[in-house]
Amino acid sequence: MPKRTDIHKIMVIGSGPIIIGQAAEFDYSGTQACLSLREEGYETVLVNSNPATIMTDKEVADHVYIEPITLEFVSQILRKELPDAILPTLGGQQGLNMAMELSKSGILDELGIELLGTKLAAIDQAEDREQFKELMQQLGEPIPASQTVSTVQAALDFAQQIGYPVIVRPAFTMGGTGGGMCDTPAQLTEICANALKLSPITQALIEKSIAGHKEIEYEVMRDHAGNALVVCNMENIDPVGIHTGDSIVTAPVQTLTDRENQMLRDASLRIIQALHIEGGCNVQLALDPQSEAYNIIEVNPRVSRSSALASKATGYPIAKIAAKIAVGLCLDEIKNPVTETTYAEFEPALDYVVTKIPRWPFDKFTQANRRLGTQMKATGEVMGIGRNFEESLLKSVRSLEIGLPHLNDPAIADVAEDELADQLIHARDNRLFYLATALRRGYSIPELSELTGIDEFFVDKVAHIVELETLLRDHQGDQDALWTAKRNGFTDWEIGQLWGIDAADVRQQRQDAGIVPVYKMVDTCAAEFASTTPYFYSTYEDENESRPDGRQSVLVLGSGPIRIGQGVEFDYATVHSVRAIQKAGYEAIIMNNNPETVSTDFSTADKLYFEPLTVEDVLNVVDLEQPMGVIVQFGGQTAINLAAPLAKAGVRILGTTVADLDRAEDRDEFDQIVRSLGIPQPAGATATTADEALTIAHRIGYPALIRPSYVLGGRAMEIVNNDAELTRYMQTAVQVSHDHPVLVDHYQAGRNVRSTLLLTDTTS
Repeated sequence: MPKRTDIHKIMVIGSGPIIIGQAAEFDYSGTQACLSLREEGYETVLVNSNPATIMTDKEVADHVYIEPITLEFVSQILRKELPDAILPTLGGQQGLNMAMELSKSGILDELGIELLGTKLAAIDQAEDREQFKELMQQLGEPIPASQTVSTVQAALDFAQQIGYPVIVRPAFTMGGTGGGMCDTPAQLTEICANALKLSPITQALIEKSIAGHKEIEYEVMRDHAGNALVVCNMENIDPVGIHTGDSIVTAPVQTLTDRENQMLRDASLRIIQALHIEGGCNVQLALDPQSEAYNIIEVNPRVSRSSALASKATGYPIAKIAAKIAVGLCLDEIKNPVTETTYAEFEPALDYVVTKIPRWPFDKFTQANRRLGTQMKATGEVMGIGRNFEESLLKSVRSLEIGLPHLNDPAIADVAEDELADQLIHARDNRLFYLATALRRGYSIPELSELTGIDEFFVDKVAHIVELETLLRDHQGDQDALWTAKRNGFTDWEIGQLWGIDAADVRQQRQDAGIVPVYKMVDTCAAEFASTTPYFYSTYEDENESRPDGRQSVLVLGSGPIRIGQGVEFDYATVHSVRAIQKAGYEAIIMNNNPETVSTDFSTADKLYFEPLTVEDVLNVVDLEQPMGVIVQFGGQTAINLAAPLAKAGVRILGTTVADLDRAEDRDEFDQIVRSLGIPQPAGATATTADEALTIAHRIGYPALIRPSYVLGGRAMEIVNNDAELTRYMQTAVQVSHDHPVLVDHYQAGRNVRSTLLLTDTTS
């Protein structure tokens, strides 16, 4: 049916502040929704409390309110704007819960405001643990033995019946907040009490643990006429027991048979039809690796972080299509914006492999518990696209920006055997590196699969990467070995480490041999139909699908994964810089690796390269596109750190010069500028060794404030009170060298005042 003409003004509810479990993906979905609705001619009202987001930009919606997402404030906006409808399913759990609260308050009925998209009854069925359980039983879909409880005693009684371990799943929370795995009554008492406290309806599901099963996700779309499709299937490399937001995920599924895939696909479609979802929906299932038995884990009746991942993995813009479905359009009426020839009812096809790795905050919180479980701990994620799993995995590893460009962590190379086994059995954020270490020590693939619960297929893929390390070590300078390594995602840096030469020398060798990447298009249809999507990833094959059009271009570097100190605000800056570049008449090119963001929407820039933000990967794009310059100052610390090596390689850095960036970022140079200007500052000096730091501290006295160079959000900044604390800091907390001095100054309590200046060069 055509779009609705009885509604004219629509409110979109955002997701509020960035928190664990709810990050930039909802800025992406909310922005897409507003733009999609305006595209159809509707007046839009946007309410969100996060000023760092694209969605709160005045160009996204007709009316923007940066206000708390509370019943009081949203009700006031409703009375002022009097929208015809609200679209709540694109603002994460916050938007969904707000819609439920508004409905129960009676204001929607009072003002005659309709909820678009998935209806509240369906949301209740998916989010309310008891209703969801009853629906699955009606459909004959298997679910783990479970019981909904509203008291701790009821939880303890049920756990005693079915036996431990059990999983606690609170109702209406996000990212597994408040839930967890319980092996004992004491653990259940503590976790269930917290779960009930955090659930808006004081309800939790106590569920028999199926930890160890494969976790599979289907991102599904449905319109009001009942047309439905699977946008993307995804497989968690980690088994059930680790929140999917904390799991390494690959798309499409890698280890399922066609029969298993069709079985789970059909179950997902049955569920979305039974729930009468109108828009996007995420279905999570657990598959017994020893049989075809499966269980339904849960359903998100809204877009989620998995939706953003599925959108970027396939090129299919889920939130944009969901917004059009919400106003009455059907899948067979909506043009696929990627191909512009096919319709949204066609299921995407992938001729590549995508791997997502979460980005955790443990570089900031070094003393935090790194064990992974059912409560999400990751702040963001990265995605790598390759023609095989190895290539996509290694792209994601180097995109994490944790100082490890390959699956080789020197800090754990000599770990004791008992600790190695413990790290493999009990999943932590860095288990992938321990897995590679174990393979280098000769552990067998079946043995490691048994210890970790990870399918042998994935262990074998990591083993292949380790085997290629040996191949390179044994065939230094060999072009065939070089080709093989590059096709499997190895960096020039890692090859140089194995060959005992610099990365620049490896780069020169492969360029001389004609070993350079080509770029393939993400087009939703595996090249079955013609497409003009300017969305590319690199690989080492023959045919290049990205061709410069001769226009003068500017390459803008994004900010990588969301982490503490570098959030969605840099995506905002990146997107606005692109708009300014386009307005000035240049072709704007974005390079980024974060699937949650607006900057990695294929429609944001003239071209998008979904690639790791490393010197090698940026230079490869520069070699192809030959831009007039590269802009680094909108990509946070990630892009700033690339300025000097890119300039050294002959790349023109636009905006603030590398020398001036150094003067701001390098503690020694900045200290000299402040002194030369005669501006008072605490007594102190820069150090490059522990002895120098101690000498300075003895001169200025404790407490001392230690600040590294080239870090974001105060990472590794610390107040120390004695020699022991300072020595420990210098040895463990930060890399220190002549290229990375730290500032040691006397700590003074005071008020922190910040100003922002905009300077222009008037000399030319």
